[in-house]
Amino acid sequence: MLKIERVKTKINDHIKISPVRVIAADGTQLGILPTEDALAKSREAGLDLVEVAPEATPPVCKIMDYGKFKYDKKKKTHQHSHATKTKEIRLRPKTGEHDIDFKVKQAIGFLNHKDKVQVSVLFRGREMAHIEEGQKVMEAVIEKLAEFGKVETTPTRTGRRMICTIAPR
Repeated sequence: MLKIERVKTKINDHIKISPVRVIAADGTQLGILPTEDALAKSREAGLDLVEVAPEATPPVCKIMDYGKFKYDKKKKTHQHSHATKTKEIRLRPKTGEHDIDFKVKQAIGFLNHKDKVQVSVLFRGREMAHIEEGQKVMEAVIEKLAEFGKVETTPTRTGRRMICTIAPR
């Protein structure tokens, strides 16, 4: 079983080793200094001296606001990733061009938000006799969404519906 050790970060007077390589708050290297001089520089700046690389020779210490550093580190661990959802846009074979453009605009918004889009073309009554009209609508939508997403499942017909799934790029 793998044992995970927590490395306790040493700050200010808890740094016992001397000399240390010191990095200023703005990222410039101040060189190798005795620990007392490094502490004096950090107090002069009103910040903390934090040991960032204890395994290096000599150990590397950085002058920084340790409270802010801990807060940012904790904040990063609590960030949540986006759960992908499937959004649906429904069309009909006789849907007008402007209405299709509006639905495509909505789908682009979903894809930019990293959601999948399921495009459905619904057939009713006599529309079942003209499935090629629905195929034309589906192909037009796929073509308009090509630069924002990739076709995950090709258009398939099940009963009175034609369905295609588009995933974000």
